[in-house]
Amino acid sequence: MSDPARTHDLVVYGATGFVGRLLAAYLAGAAPTGLRIALAGRSRSRLEQVRGELPAAARDWPLVEADSTDAGSLTALAASTGVLATTVGPYLRHGLPVVEACARAGTHYADLTGEVLFVRRAIDRTDAVARETGARIVHACGYDSVPSDLSALLLAERARLDGASGLRDVQLVATARGGISGGTVASVRAQFEELGRDSTARRLVGDPFALSPDRDAEPETRQPRDAAPPSRTPDGRWTATFLMAPFNTRVVRRSNALQDWAYGRGLRYGEVMGCGRGIPGAVTAAGVTAGLAGVVAAMSLPPTRSLLDRVLPEPGAGPGEETRARGWFRMDVDATTEGGRRYRATAAGQGDPGYAATALMLGETALALALDGDRLPGRAGSLTPATALGSVLVDRLRAAGHTYEVAEL
Repeated sequence: MSDPARTHDLVVYGATGFVGRLLAAYLAGAAPTGLRIALAGRSRSRLEQVRGELPAAARDWPLVEADSTDAGSLTALAASTGVLATTVGPYLRHGLPVVEACARAGTHYADLTGEVLFVRRAIDRTDAVARETGARIVHACGYDSVPSDLSALLLAERARLDGASGLRDVQLVATARGGISGGTVASVRAQFEELGRDSTARRLVGDPFALSPDRDAEPETRQPRDAAPPSRTPDGRWTATFLMAPFNTRVVRRSNALQDWAYGRGLRYGEVMGCGRGIPGAVTAAGVTAGLAGVVAAMSLPPTRSLLDRVLPEPGAGPGEETRARGWFRMDVDATTEGGRRYRATAAGQGDPGYAATALMLGETALALALDGDRLPGRAGSLTPATALGSVLVDRLRAAGHTYEVAEL
């Protein structure tokens, strides 16, 4: 519901960027009439260009100039709206002032980060303030990490409804088709640069409970490795390291802890990438593993990072419309309870997972924060998609065409 004390209900910050434009276009088609939406960014002329490309009904959306290096403009921006959805990255470089301004203003916040270091620092700086002001600070609202986080939630809820014990072993197998943008590359590069400078940051990123609200309270449960050699699932699928596992797994564990370990105190949660069956699957798994190892090694050293800059997309660039339309994602999440019952959750959708599908996920997150406050879990502070939005977001994503299912095996 609209807050008459605020000028806008929802602001898209970073609307001139690659994903920001996609988000604005999605909201132009999905937002109900009367929702007060504004576009924000550094350049008014570029904002006007983005607005001019939207459907006619959105061409009167207000424009707001704001810069992440200008504290005054961020304070005014956060105070003007009920919800701020930001695509301005790398978040480690540009995101903390934005999330701090929202926490102080009591403004609900959603982003697309996949950066452990940023989320940890945002938690430390803003969680207590946001709980006082009532702001819901929701990180990881795209392909990182909505399907992972909601699938784990649905599995735990189904097991509980069935009278089963808590979840014990949970493994997600991800398959997808999509492209990569310069913004994603910049975020990965920023985190590797920080890891190269700071040994404390390296230890933090290596901790499977890096995003826990209370690290000392976490059970001493050995977690699956984030990077592992090719292997096969019990049903014969070859798997390899999943690039997003080091982030998604920590988000899911934070969701578990924020709910007093409702998924299970002994939860072991891991993610891998599905590569197919038979010899082709084995060859693909070996290639993916070798390729990721090469990228990590290259990103870890300044000279090789510079070489990668020559071939990887620049910020602002990304997959074309045809690639985005042909993309898809599917995540099969197998769970075994402490009592031995087995379940499978499936999350799937059409559209390039990192861009078309992500714009949908962030858009529905922002709309839920703006419109569904009375139905959301009664939490404030630094949250995850599962703990901030729960079944409300599941329902919205299903209505938008994504699949979220759970079945007992």
